[in-house]
Amino acid sequence: MSLQEKLFSLRDEKYAAFSAKLIPTVSPDRFIGVRSPQLRALAKEIIHSNNQTISQLGFLKELPHQYHEENVLHAYLLCGEKKYEILVEESERFLPYIDNWAVCDSLAPRAFARHKEELLPRIRKWMSAEHEYTVRFGIGTLMRYYLDADFRPEHLQWVAAIRREEYYIQMMQAWYFATALAKQWDATLPLFITPQPPSQGGRLPQPHSGVVGQPLSDWVRAKSIQKALESYRVSDEHKSILKKLR
Repeated sequence: MSLQEKLFSLRDEKYAAFSAKLIPTVSPDRFIGVRSPQLRALAKEIIHSNNQTISQLGFLKELPHQYHEENVLHAYLLCGEKKYEILVEESERFLPYIDNWAVCDSLAPRAFARHKEELLPRIRKWMSAEHEYTVRFGIGTLMRYYLDADFRPEHLQWVAAIRREEYYIQMMQAWYFATALAKQWDATLPLFITPQPPSQGGRLPQPHSGVVGQPLSDWVRAKSIQKALESYRVSDEHKSILKKLR
């Protein structure tokens, strides 16, 4: 049985219709209707039954994939790779084929957490890419692994400096800053107090020696505050301050 046949054996047509509504950027006929836990289980089964590295799996070479669930499975297989060099190479080969937020956010390899210093230049490259979901992936990776012990104030500037109109990039920026307000309040709050100039186009500039001063776009600023106010991780005291800044 091929992987595609395996996926169709797990099909739930009602769930396919539901998924299509959540991911409007993908044509409804590209959804099989397989739930995430089933895809995760299948990825683990494939990894544990193979003596090969993931880079040797024929399925990962079959790009672009036809169905959404094939892309999610691809992401989960990459998440199971423990070797950093292979993971980076395969992730960068896959990134240009990601066409929606769900696949993008499914690609969250835990192995990155063991290579944070060498990963940072890659993150900067991803955040300055032309491809929408590569940029989103870069921001999401910075959010997942660099808002705790490895946080640096200039990371805030990297994300603030992104001036893109794509909705799914701006939403990830807002998600990043809402999480930063929860985890790094003192460093992040000044971004919301600084007067906001009109949005300008341009690529990601070099950080300014850790000095937080890069203003947010109006939309990202407003959405970040909204998401922080909805978050259980932001204290009531901090929420009262944010309400005054809306």
